[in-house]
Amino acid sequence: MHTYQFVPLQFNEMQPQQMLENSLEFYKSIQCRRTVRDFSDRHVPIEIIENCVRAAGTAPNGANLQPWHFSIVTDPSIKSQIRQGAEIEEREFYNGKAPQEWLDALAPLGTDEHKPFLEIAPYLIVIFSKTHDELPDGKTVKHYYPAESVGIATGMLITALHQSGLATLTHTPSPMKFLNQILDRPKFERPFLILVAGYPADDAKVPNITKKPLDEIATYH
Repeated sequence: MHTYQFVPLQFNEMQPQQMLENSLEFYKSIQCRRTVRDFSDRHVPIEIIENCVRAAGTAPNGANLQPWHFSIVTDPSIKSQIRQGAEIEEREFYNGKAPQEWLDALAPLGTDEHKPFLEIAPYLIVIFSKTHDELPDGKTVKHYYPAESVGIATGMLITALHQSGLATLTHTPSPMKFLNQILDRPKFERPFLILVAGYPADDAKVPNITKKPLDEIATYH
């Protein structure tokens, strides 16, 4: 069993007023984050994406086993394959697979089986959740709380991309096993979602929706 050496915590304590200002500034910034379906094909330096993925890799996770893998896709031919695979699943979803209640909930958002953004946006980041790792000697290391850990890392990645000035879209065709084959990932890695990233199109529009207020999403005890 691996034993960690404990070192002093690096923690930058701030004055309460600065903490309040920072929290409000962050809220105002993240409040502007929107899911975008109209992307530009404008170039985005890979270093920006890499820094954001590094940030996601700092997420808290079960036993520090880091049960995630990020496949960063820029190759047009691979993006085309992903779009084709996703649209096959989406056509089945919208034409009989999905319950009517779900389709009714999606209808106001204007979504359908066509996913051109998977080819237009400069980056697709396919996030995989790993149930375990395989060591060179063939032994396996089980991962704990992979879904929760990968969910947290994904949220941090979306936030990092937003803070870097990019738009994102979370896409989850179901099932997503075709991604393992296209991206040559092992069977024990489960596709978690496709994160589309890039600049929004100049004429991009988003639905005029609001978020629930604090008193509807939080209670005090």
